[in-house]
Amino acid sequence: MNATAQSVPPRRRRNPLGLAILVPIALLILLVLVLMWWWDKEPEQFDPVAVTTAHMKDIGRPMSTGAVTTYTLIRSVDTLMDKRGGYLSNDRMPPGVFMDNMPNWEFGSLTASRDLARALRNDFSRSQTQSTEDKDLGEADPLLNSPNDRWLLPSSESQYGKAVNDLENYLGRLSDAADANAHFYARADNLADYLQTVSARLGSLSQRLSASVGQLKVDAAPDAAMGANAGPAKAIYVKTPWSKIDDNFYEARGYTWTLLEQLKAIRHDFAPILRSKNADASLQQVIRELEESQKSLGSPVVLNGSPFGFFANHSLVMANYVSRANAAIIDLRALLGRG
Repeated sequence: MNATAQSVPPRRRRNPLGLAILVPIALLILLVLVLMWWWDKEPEQFDPVAVTTAHMKDIGRPMSTGAVTTYTLIRSVDTLMDKRGGYLSNDRMPPGVFMDNMPNWEFGSLTASRDLARALRNDFSRSQTQSTEDKDLGEADPLLNSPNDRWLLPSSESQYGKAVNDLENYLGRLSDAADANAHFYARADNLADYLQTVSARLGSLSQRLSASVGQLKVDAAPDAAMGANAGPAKAIYVKTPWSKIDDNFYEARGYTWTLLEQLKAIRHDFAPILRSKNADASLQQVIRELEESQKSLGSPVVLNGSPFGFFANHSLVMANYVSRANAAIIDLRALLGRG
C-alpha cells in the first residue's frame, strides 16, 4: 500500500496569481475584438431632402435653394464623428489603433466633403470671380482641411466640429430672406466646375483600384515638353502592395458613399438647370452607379482574385462602378456646357 501510494504523482497546484493575470488579459482581448467587429460597419445612407426638411423645421427656417446641398455636407461630416465608434482616424488606443478599414473609409468620405466645401466657398456661393467670398464658408473650408489624424489639441474632431458650426451659420443666413449676405447660385457653370473635380477624383480611384492586379501605366517621357523632339512614352508596371488593397477599397467606398449623398442633394437644388439642359437622366445614371457601389460586401475580407479567376476581386468590381460613374459625369458635364 505504501509503495502504491508513493507511485501516484502529486497533483499540480494551480497558480492563482497566473490566473488572476491571464483571465483579465483574455477578457480584454475579447472585448477589443468585439469592439473592432462592432465599429467596423459603414453608416447607413440617408435621404438628403427628408433630413434637410426636418432640420429646417426644427430650427424654424424656410427651405431655400442650396439648403439641401449645404445640410448634406453638414450631415456627412457629422456622420464621421457620430457613427459607431466615433471618429477613428486619430485613435492612439485600442481598438481604434488596430483598425484600418474604417479610417480609410473616413478619409475617402472626408475628401468628398472637402471638395464640396471648396466648391461652396469658391463657386456656389459667389456670383462671379470678383465677388466677395462668404465669411462662414471661408472659415469652414480650411477647418475641414485640417489633418485627419491629429489627436493633440486641436484635434481633428474639434476642427471639423467648428467647420460644422460655420456651415450651420451659412445655412441659417442662406434661408433668411432679411439677410442678403449669404447666397447659393445654382448655375450650370458652377456645377460643371465641381463635377470636374469629382471626375478627377473618380478617375484616380479607378486607377488605384485597378492596380490591385497590376497594370501598365503609360507616362510621357521627361522631355515631352520638347514637342517633336520628345522621347517615346514609357510604360511602367504598377501593382498595389497586398497591404494597401483593402485601404484603397475602403477609401473608395467612403468617397462614393458621401458623393452619392451630395449628388442626390444637387439633383434637388439644381433641378431647374438640369431640366433645362436635359441632364436629368445623366445625373440619375451617376447616382445609379454609385448606389451599386454601396452594396454590402459578402465577404469578411476584401478578396483580390485574378481578373478571370475562381475567386472574386472586389477592387475590380468597385473600379467598374467608379469608372461607369465617371463616364456618366463626363457626359453630364458635356450637357451642362451646351447652350
